Amino acid sequence: MFRLFLTILLPLLTINPSFSQSSFSEEKVSLDEKIGQMLLTGFRGTALTDTNHVVRDIKKYHLGGVILFDYDVPSKSSKRNIESPEQLKTLINDLKNLSDIPLIVSIDQEGGQVARLKPSMGFPEIKSAEYLGKLDNTDSTRFYAQKMGQTLRDIGLNMNFAPVVDLNTNPDNPVIGGLERSFSKDPQTVVKHASIYIKTLHKYGVWSVLKHFPGHGSSKNDSHLGVVDVTDTWSNKELIPYRKLINKGLGDAIMTAHIFNRNIDPHYPATLSKPTITGLLRNKLNYDGVVISDDLMMGAIRHEYGLKTTINKAINAGVDILVFANNSVYDPDIIPKAHKAIKKLIEEDKISRKQIERSYNRIMELKGSSTKQ
Repeated sequence: MFRLFLTILLPLLTINPSFSQSSFSEEKVSLDEKIGQMLLTGFRGTALTDTNHVVRDIKKYHLGGVILFDYDVPSKSSKRNIESPEQLKTLINDLKNLSDIPLIVSIDQEGGQVARLKPSMGFPEIKSAEYLGKLDNTDSTRFYAQKMGQTLRDIGLNMNFAPVVDLNTNPDNPVIGGLERSFSKDPQTVVKHASIYIKTLHKYGVWSVLKHFPGHGSSKNDSHLGVVDVTDTWSNKELIPYRKLINKGLGDAIMTAHIFNRNIDPHYPATLSKPTITGLLRNKLNYDGVVISDDLMMGAIRHEYGLKTTINKAINAGVDILVFANNSVYDPDIIPKAHKAIKKLIEEDKISRKQIERSYNRIMELKGSSTKQ
């Protein structure tokens, strides 16, 4: 009966206000299901008939979420998941209908150069964060946030990996400043415009994700390609947007950065760092929401660590959702591999069941929440 209820309701709502976390409380759910909810992946195909592994991943491995792209990097092809609003709405609806638990269907729709939903495909243009930060007009920011929120809601997306709250401390940064992804080098300006974006997205039933913790704005290199060291460039003021937005209750989820800062952790990049995630984000900034990794298939992680080590370090650091975007390299079996690795690590007592249950409960609390304010 519950499956039938979701089948009818989920196509109509981006977030299901009738979903009850208690229906999936930890004592009623298998370990396999809890592990699956901690995984989020990307896939090729503009319709479910184009791909088999994402259907398998949802139905067999209880996949918690997917991320959609307009461009397939490994094949250098513009054919990935998105062709038009109508096509995308159908794909998202079909994906949601596969899952008993509400599925996170996410996208990177920041605006400007980082826009998966492009005007050439029939979607509205959204200005970049840098443009809006320089304009510094709250009405303009709200106008574009509303366009974004309505678009995401209308096609069924329920999570946006935005806004970027990195400070634009290095305008030549190839992955932040160089792409106009930051509102400003001033943390107060970042907080002002990010708050508008998040509150507006909430009105359209979309969860936001703050990124990239603890701050990627000062870096000189691109973590998609390899390890990025910000030890000598990062400053504590990069934490201000996170602290203020967390205190406002605007941290639906927070994404980690693949950056190395020996002043915080001399051994591991932030995504794999317990001092960074548990020590700094959770204990010092008092954040108890969902922590999402940046793509664990990016060069900064893939070139340095094996899959099992990556998973072990990330989960023990405090990451709740592990992202395997399948858009740096493509592996249709990454979810079975990751699921198996987590179970093995639990059997070996390298990851505790308590850690899995904490992450599962945070994810279910998010999925059971309504963003409407």
